Amino acid sequence: MEIQNKLKISLIQYDVIWEDAKANHTYLDELLANHQTDIILLPEMFASGFSMNVEKIGQKPFGETFEWMQHKAKELNSAIAGSISTHENDKYYNRFYFICPSGSIYIYDKKHLFSYGKEAGVYSAGDKIVTIDYKGWQIRPIVCYDLRFPVWIRNTEEDPYDLILCNASWPKARREAWISLLKARAIENMAFVAGVNRIGVDGYNLQYQGDSHLFDTLGQDLETINNHPEILQFEIDKEEQDKTRKHFNFLNDRDSFYFG
Repeated sequence: MEIQNKLKISLIQYDVIWEDAKANHTYLDELLANHQTDIILLPEMFASGFSMNVEKIGQKPFGETFEWMQHKAKELNSAIAGSISTHENDKYYNRFYFICPSGSIYIYDKKHLFSYGKEAGVYSAGDKIVTIDYKGWQIRPIVCYDLRFPVWIRNTEEDPYDLILCNASWPKARREAWISLLKARAIENMAFVAGVNRIGVDGYNLQYQGDSHLFDTLGQDLETINNHPEILQFEIDKEEQDKTRKHFNFLNDRDSFYFG
C-alpha cells in the first residue's frame, strides 16, 4: 500500500447547474482539465443540486455520473469524491462515492437526512460509518447535515481517522453554523476537516455562499473561499498532525463509548 505523508486536496466550489447531470459533467471537465492533486472533493449532489425531484435526477448505482467520476479519477490520476442521488431497490439514497485512480471504490450513504428540507421524506438514511484508507491516510466521509451530529463522527480508538471530508449544499442563511461546526469537528477529533459547499441559487430559490474551508487539527482555519467559483487546493501533513496529537494528547482523554 502506498503511504504518502503529505496529501493535496482540491475543493471544487461552483454553482451547480440545477437537475442537469450532463451540463455539470461538461462544466467540471473544463474546470478540472489537467488539474493535479491527490483528492478532488465535489459538493453534495454535484450533478443535480440538492433536489427532491428523485424521479428526474435519481441514477442507478454505478450510473452515468459514477462512470464520469471513474473516468475522471483515471484521467487525472486522482481520487474523486462527491454525492449522487442514487436509486437502489426501490429506495433513494444521498450516496457519497470515493473513487481511487486504482479503481478502488468506497461508498457511504448519508446518515442524517435534512427533515426541514424534506429530504427525510424522499431519501433513505444510511446506517454504516465508513473509513477510507487512501495513501496511508484514514479518511471519514460525511455529507452536509451529518456535520451537526458529533457522536456519529466521533474519532474513536476502535475506528480512528486523520481527515474528515464533508461535502454540502449548505444555504447562506445558516453559514455561521456551517463554519462553526466544521471548526468544532476539527478541534474535538484532532483531525483535519475539509468542507466544500456550492454557491449560487438553486431551483428552490435558496442562496448559497460557498465558504469552503480547511481546518487543521487544532481548529485553525488554513484556507477558505467565499462566494465565487474556485478550486481551493491545499496540502496537509500527517507527520505534523501526529506531532500535534502526541504533544497535546487530547484524544487519550476521550470517552470510551463507540457508536458504530
